[in-house]
Amino acid sequence: MTTSVTRLLGLGLTPGKLRGLQRICNENGTMTMVATDQNSSLISLGKAVLKREPTYDEMVLAKNTLTRGLAPLASAILVDGYYGAWNAMASMALPRNTGLLVRVEKSGGGKNKVGAPLGCFEPGLGVRKIKLMGCDAVKLLAPFEPTEPASAEHQFHFIKQVYEDCQQHDILLLLETVAFPFGSEKGKDDETHKARKAETVIESARQLSRYCDIYKAEFPGYIGRESDSQLVANLKTLNEASDRPWVLLSAGVDYPEYKKQVQMAMECGASGILGGRAFWKEYFQQGDQAAREKWVKGESADRVRELSELVRGKATPWFKWYGLTMEQIRDMYVAEGWHFRYAEPFTATDTSGERWGY
Repeated sequence: MTTSVTRLLGLGLTPGKLRGLQRICNENGTMTMVATDQNSSLISLGKAVLKREPTYDEMVLAKNTLTRGLAPLASAILVDGYYGAWNAMASMALPRNTGLLVRVEKSGGGKNKVGAPLGCFEPGLGVRKIKLMGCDAVKLLAPFEPTEPASAEHQFHFIKQVYEDCQQHDILLLLETVAFPFGSEKGKDDETHKARKAETVIESARQLSRYCDIYKAEFPGYIGRESDSQLVANLKTLNEASDRPWVLLSAGVDYPEYKKQVQMAMECGASGILGGRAFWKEYFQQGDQAAREKWVKGESADRVRELSELVRGKATPWFKWYGLTMEQIRDMYVAEGWHFRYAEPFTATDTSGERWGY
């Protein structure tokens, strides 16, 4: 039976957003995405080995090496605009069949008096520019803590602004929220922070996941700290709290732990992954450039292959989140004259000479 495209439009899946979704997904509607946009983390990892801060050229080389080695195995890759995006395109490091997401927020932005983040745009970059570059999606990281109201309100309005910008420019938005220590807490290992982590992850999804197209969530708890049964219960609650298809980030954990997290998350409704450091954080430890390239094409690539197979077999396709089947999507009907109704308001003349518009 024919399905009207109004079904998609009613879900917010306009032409630009739907095309972006197709581009970042595997053919079965799941997502195996790799992130290399963490500038601060990559610089710190490089500094620990090099005993100095990596240069611009060294950072570009690292990003392009990771893109060349891992992007062909991923449904999409997430890069930054400073070192990554244009360099990946210009050098042809990015394969034409791999989706491209670009980070819009400034890495390591400001904080308020209790140490809570205050997000802002990457200098020189915005949603419109990311769209003009031909990218498939915008990624926004907005650390969020519902119990820290000053930061939470700032982050909420920042998220809303980016969400509305993405609607205006008809580009897909992937929103990432993460918990953070603040006040008297002594970092992410502080017991108080760990104790509220799961609830923060779940409540953030409940409050914010409606303001995006794909939601990127942290693992709601800690393997080894809580029982597996408790973690599964947390993941199921997170799944119920999210208004959008969600994917699991890696948050810098070692690969074996991330693999177990992914296995659990896929069983509880996740649509895929967007992992970063779990795939590549040993990059700078490999010695010279030849050794780094060999490692990326070897162990790092094997990690992506392994989780890609798991995601393709176990994740929930995005369209199932919306109560759709692939058969319904393939039979979508778009009414004649749709392009007059799309995007900017207009006035037009039909075939009989009568003027009409929106």
